[in-house]
Amino acid sequence: MMKVQKYLAAAAVFLALPAQAQTVSFLSETHAMIHVPAGHKYLLLPVEESQENDYIRVSVDTKLVKELNCKLAVSKTDYMVPLDLQRIIAEEKGHKDAKGNIVIDFTFNRGNNNPGGQIALKNFACWKELKLSDTFDTTNRERLRPVYHHTPAYGWMNDPNGMFYKDGVWNLYFQHNPYGSQWENMTWGHSTSTDLIHWKFEGDPIERDAFGTIFSGSAVVDKDNTAGYGKGAVIAYYTSAGQAQTQSMAVSTDNGKTFTKYADNPVLVSNIPDFRDPHLFWYAPQQKWIMIVSESQHMKIFSSKNLKDWTFESTFGDGYGSHDGVWECPDLIEVKNEEGSGKNQNGSKWILICNINPGGPSGGSATQYFTGTFDGHQFTCDTDPKVTKWMDWGKDHYATVTFDNAPDGRHVALPWMSNWQYANQLPTKQYRSANGIARDLGYFEYKDTGYVSVKPSPEVFAAFSKKAQASLSPACRVDIQLRGNATVTLSNSKGEQVVMTYNAANETFSMDRTKSGDISFSNDFAAVTKAPTRGRIKTLQLFIDKSSIEAFDADGKMAMTNIVFPSEPYNKITVKGGNAKIYGLK
Repeated sequence: MMKVQKYLAAAAVFLALPAQAQTVSFLSETHAMIHVPAGHKYLLLPVEESQENDYIRVSVDTKLVKELNCKLAVSKTDYMVPLDLQRIIAEEKGHKDAKGNIVIDFTFNRGNNNPGGQIALKNFACWKELKLSDTFDTTNRERLRPVYHHTPAYGWMNDPNGMFYKDGVWNLYFQHNPYGSQWENMTWGHSTSTDLIHWKFEGDPIERDAFGTIFSGSAVVDKDNTAGYGKGAVIAYYTSAGQAQTQSMAVSTDNGKTFTKYADNPVLVSNIPDFRDPHLFWYAPQQKWIMIVSESQHMKIFSSKNLKDWTFESTFGDGYGSHDGVWECPDLIEVKNEEGSGKNQNGSKWILICNINPGGPSGGSATQYFTGTFDGHQFTCDTDPKVTKWMDWGKDHYATVTFDNAPDGRHVALPWMSNWQYANQLPTKQYRSANGIARDLGYFEYKDTGYVSVKPSPEVFAAFSKKAQASLSPACRVDIQLRGNATVTLSNSKGEQVVMTYNAANETFSMDRTKSGDISFSNDFAAVTKAPTRGRIKTLQLFIDKSSIEAFDADGKMAMTNIVFPSEPYNKITVKGGNAKIYGLK
C-alpha cells in the first residue's frame, strides 16, 4: 500500500516549464509526460552528453507518430536540440478529424551521473531549459568548425549517403542524429551545394519507420523513367535497421527535397545480420541497374530493369583484401586510365570500393578498394588476393562513396572525415564530424599494378585565390614544390605542431599529429600515419581547414586525411627541401 501511495503522490506533482503554459506531469521516478500547446514550431530539448539515452515518444491525437532517444540533462545542459513540432503536425494534417494535440512521453534511464537516483526526477536540469520556440539558433559556436568542408548544422554526422548531382546542384545526404552530437537516431540529413564548398542544410527527409532507423545507402537519377515515377525522379535505397537489416526504397519527384517510401518495403532481405549500405548505378551495356550491397565480409551484386524487382548476380570478397573488420559502404565504378601507360593503356578499369571497420592501416576504420573487370554480372579482381589497397592513408577517411550522375562522366567522392575509434569523443559539442573535401577518382598503373588516383576536385581549387599570400591562415591551401627528401612542419605559439616527412628514396610520406593539439579525448588519436607514394612526389598539396589537414600528391598517387584540434591555429610553416606557396580562400 505504501508503494501505491508513493506512486500516486508522484503522479500529482506538476512543474510548469519556463515562460510556457504547458506543465510536466511526473508519473514515477523514471516517467514524465507533457501536453504541448499548439502554435509553436519547436520543442527545444536540453542535452547532457555524459548521460545515458532516455526514450521519448511523441503522439498526436493519441496516435504514436515518433520515437527517439535523447540524453536529457540531469545536472547540466551541454547544448539544445530541436524537436520539430510543426513538421509532426503537418504530417498528421491529412488524417480526418486531426486536431493536433501533442503529448510528449519521457522514460528516463537514470544515467551515469545520477547513480541510485540521487537527484529526484523533478529536479533534473532539463526541466529548467526545456521550452517551446519558433526558432532554433544554428549560428556556429564551435571554434574549430571547418570553413570550406561540409559539416552538419547541428548534431551528429557519419556516412555520406544518397549523393547525386542534378540541375546544377550537388545533393549530399548523410547519417544524421538530430537529437544529439553522438551516434543515435539514424536518419538521412540533407545538404545541397552548387560548388561543393558552400552547403545549405535542407532538413531530414528520410526518418525512422516501422522497419527501423535509416542507415546508409545511395540515390540515383532515373533519367528514362525505368521505375515508372517519371523522368528524372530520384530513387533512393537505404538500409532499414530494425530487428534485421533490410533494404528499402523511397522516391522523390521534387529533386530530393522530400521522399515517399515504397509501399512494398523492404525490397531485399537477408538472414545475415550485417546486410547494409546498398549502392546503385546504371549499367549501360546491358540497360539495367546494378546494386552492390555489403553482407558481413563480402559484397553481393543484384540487377534490375525497374529498380523494384532485383535478381541476384554474384558475390565478391572471400579471400580478397583485408578482413579485419566488417565490410560496408560499397561502390562500384568504371574509371579511365589517366596516364595512358602500363598494361591498360587506352582502356578503363572497374574499381570496387569497400569500406572496412576496423582494420585500417593505422587502426580503426578506412577505405580499401579492388581493381578489376565487371561484365554486368560478376566483378573479377585483377590483383593477388593477399594484396590490400588503401584509397587514403590517414586515420580520418571512411565511408567513401561517389555521386550519381556527376557531370562529364566524373567520379566525385566524399569521405566521412573521422574514425570509429574516437568519433563520439571529438572535442566539439554543437556538431560532430565533417566530410573531407570532394575528390575526383581515376586510375593509374605503377610497376605493373593498378591503383586508384585521388585528386581534389576542380571545384575545390576554384574556391582559392590565384594569388599567393605571405602567411598561413586557419583555412588555406599550400602547394609545396619538393626537391627530394623534405620535412614540412605546421606549428603555433603553443608549441603544437604537425610534422610531415617525405622520403624520396623509400617512396614514403608520413604525417605526425602526436603533438598537434588536443589529443586527450582518446588513446587512439595520437598517431603517425604513413603512406607509399608510388613514385616521386613533385608537388605536395595541403588543404588546411581549422581542424583538418588533407595531403595530396598533385599527380593523384597519394592521399592522406587527418583531423587535428590545435588550441590556436597553426600560423607558421617550415619547409626543408622545398618551396611553399600559400593560397587563401576567395
